Amino acid sequence: MTRVILVILFCVSVNISSAQEFISSVTIDARQTGQTRLRIFDILENSLEEFINQTAFTNEKFTELQKIECSFFITINNFDSDRFQANIQVQASRPVYGSTLKTSILNVKDEDFNFSYTESQPLIYDVNNFQSNLTSVLSFYLLTILGLEADSLSLEGGTPYFETARQIVNAAQANAGLGWQASGVGFSRFNLNNDLLSQNFARFREAFYKYHREGLDLMHKNTQDAKENILTSIEYLNEVNNERPNSVLLRLFFDTKSGEIQQILNGGPKLDIAQTKEYLYRIAPVHNNKWRRIKY
Repeated sequence: MTRVILVILFCVSVNISSAQEFISSVTIDARQTGQTRLRIFDILENSLEEFINQTAFTNEKFTELQKIECSFFITINNFDSDRFQANIQVQASRPVYGSTLKTSILNVKDEDFNFSYTESQPLIYDVNNFQSNLTSVLSFYLLTILGLEADSLSLEGGTPYFETARQIVNAAQANAGLGWQASGVGFSRFNLNNDLLSQNFARFREAFYKYHREGLDLMHKNTQDAKENILTSIEYLNEVNNERPNSVLLRLFFDTKSGEIQQILNGGPKLDIAQTKEYLYRIAPVHNNKWRRIKY
């Protein structure tokens, strides 16, 4: 259903389609190792791009215009033979309907990204069986991106993708450990996936849909209604914060969207945003420098 909506939404008329879902770039930064010229880093970078761009993560058909743009920045902090200590930053975006703009749907830095890799190692996508921490982490984030994009187009449209990501979490917990376990405070892949599927955060997903589909995607047609809907989405996020303060989802949302929100509230029709600013100060104080630059 989400793919059908997307075809209608962006008026895609391309008939040739393929199973792969992503247009992705991978960047390996090995400067901290002091051995940036090693061939293994180039091979790893190319292998990961091929894995992401040539693997079918769903049974759906994506045209070239439907493919999701994303990027993976991997910093290698240390390595010994085939074992790598690293972190990974994942970014993804989708087009804004009726414009040439793109909006970020995910921007996350994951510090728990240690993995093993050898030059000849095949990278295999397997939902039910743990293959490696390398492919599990990448597959988890790619499915999460698919889910967030679908959530931005239809209410809770991303549930099937989040449920598949949960299978990866379950398989990895018994084999990989770090980053896959429940964490009382702080970020973990388990927490991110668990919150996305929890009814406790249904209001967050409603806000995510309203912000994108009834906010950004409506800007070309009715700027005032679109801006009012974005204000309503922030009100919904405040409700989430009242029940689940400082949650993983709220932190990720505002890490991804703070600059965009600042621009939207500073532009377009003049609305009463005093209450919205108070919500923003309360929900995401780490971004207060941006909120203070919002004029009304």
